[in-house]
Amino acid sequence: MAVKGGGDLGTGAILRLHRAGFRVWVTELPQPLAIRRAVAVASAVYEGAITIEGHTARRVPDPSGFLPLWERGEIPVLVDPEGESIQQLQPEVVVDAIMAKRNTGTSITDAPVVVALGPGFTAGVDCHAVVETARGHDLGRVYYTGSALPDTGIPGTIGGHDVLRVLRAPHAGRFRGVRRIGDRVAAGEIVAYVEETPIQAAIAGVLRGLLFDGLEVMPGMKIGDIDPRAEVRHCFTVSDKAWAVGGGVLEAVLKCLQERGILRW
Repeated sequence: MAVKGGGDLGTGAILRLHRAGFRVWVTELPQPLAIRRAVAVASAVYEGAITIEGHTARRVPDPSGFLPLWERGEIPVLVDPEGESIQQLQPEVVVDAIMAKRNTGTSITDAPVVVALGPGFTAGVDCHAVVETARGHDLGRVYYTGSALPDTGIPGTIGGHDVLRVLRAPHAGRFRGVRRIGDRVAAGEIVAYVEETPIQAAIAGVLRGLLFDGLEVMPGMKIGDIDPRAEVRHCFTVSDKAWAVGGGVLEAVLKCLQERGILRW
């Protein structure tokens, strides 16, 4: 099956499916914008490979590299922004985990089972099932009709903070980090630059996420994330939110495969 997008929430779904025994490949952009890159399989695009909670995702140049990795128990990551591998291989399942807050091109006809994460999709129209990604009572819930909650533009509250924990680009330019994921930072401390403009932490905590160096950013773009709970371990393990969303994806995939007679118990 194919998962479009290997950010932190997508990684929760990818690992759930991988652990359940599905052969998964991941499609990504040439320059992924993952913030929580220590726990995002998208990081394999830059680093060649990444191991997250004991599972390795590895970049491959083309689909011919999928089978050798699957046989080794690894997860292939392919730079494929147009989804050509999906058209070529015609998987039984496609999961849209791009998290663009809108549908960027996924169709319910892309595969026998199409599952999407978060707002921008309607089950029965764009896909067969939608998984809720908003923090709160319905996190991880699967909708087989209707849509997820709309995007509010306000980050979920962690440790009593929402907007202040997110670092955003003040203007367009090239990004450069000066601190590392897992570092403890104080309020007012410089953690990165966009061109020559310093980006300061608004709150104290640990730097849970930070964009890759050298990327071009746009005004208001998310470039970092500070966790005020200050648990360094959280920076390098899949989050409760990602696991919950991944559980919803696994449910949706199993249910839809059973209903279509593709999977039988």
